[in-house]
Amino acid sequence: MHAWVVAEPRPIEREPLRFVEKPVPAPGPDELLVHVSVCGVCRTDLHVSEGDLPVRRPRVTPGHEVVGRVAGMGQAVTGYAVGDRVGVAWLRRTDGSCGYCARGNENLCPDSVYTGWDADGGYAEYTTVPAAFAYRLPGDLDDVALAPLMCAGIIGYRALRRAALPDGGRLGLYGFGGSAHLCAQVAIAQGAIVHVRTRDVAAQRLALALGAATAAGTYDPPPEPLDSAILFAPVGSLVPVALRALDRGGILSIAGIHLSEVPPLDYERELFYEREVRSVTSNTREDGREFLTLAARFGVRATTHTYPLSQAQQALKDLKAGRFDGAAVLVNDSGPGTRG
Repeated sequence: MHAWVVAEPRPIEREPLRFVEKPVPAPGPDELLVHVSVCGVCRTDLHVSEGDLPVRRPRVTPGHEVVGRVAGMGQAVTGYAVGDRVGVAWLRRTDGSCGYCARGNENLCPDSVYTGWDADGGYAEYTTVPAAFAYRLPGDLDDVALAPLMCAGIIGYRALRRAALPDGGRLGLYGFGGSAHLCAQVAIAQGAIVHVRTRDVAAQRLALALGAATAAGTYDPPPEPLDSAILFAPVGSLVPVALRALDRGGILSIAGIHLSEVPPLDYERELFYEREVRSVTSNTREDGREFLTLAARFGVRATTHTYPLSQAQQALKDLKAGRFDGAAVLVNDSGPGTRG
């Protein structure tokens, strides 16, 4: 099969990825073999490619927003048949027995492993996934529309939960890419007033089209104090900006897996009056199931831009440069099943 691998982590402009031929992976006893139809392009893939996230698997194949069809399975798998449509997300496996897993926080499991970082992911014609961590997908959306929901959507939903937005509350979103534009749709559908702050003019237009109350530059203050804010842009200098925009008792949720250096915080201006900062670490499978249910109920739709699988490196370059709004999706055009 054809697959992309991270040959040498370095800036994407220097092309760290290589498009190679490699054997189709064999599923483990509890795993599904998935013929990849599409794979969303996530900023985490960029962090893996550029080395912002340390190498865990040399020459790993990135990609963890996969939609595909079951092509085979291990002998211990039940409940799936060849041809079933499934989704593959970032969280690949946990130990299931530690204290974090036992209390429902499997996203904090010390032995958790991740698709496209610890194990080969979806920038390929085939990938594998433990059956217990695959998602069954609703039937009314095509594959391209579903792909960004598998990580951008799920992580945005967990970030929204961590922000603890009150009913009808005022929410600020800093950065408005693949994850934020899905999170915004859920928040607005639930009655939130959303203020978007992003440097990208096309993203500002998209935010307003989706129902945001305001959309302005990244460092522009919102027109009213915020009950909650979510930082999607991996820019540490925005942490004090977002904190200053919070009302008393407000919460800032930081959604990214990687963040540039955060400047010193002024206690009185940015933290006093019980303002909080919360990080987001991966997601639980329950987060994923809840989000997919809400996405179907509210008609959440990703704004997508497709690239052939062979152009994955260009898609990452365009992501870094901010050349598109919404989300990019790689389409495997090497065989049947690229649409739902």
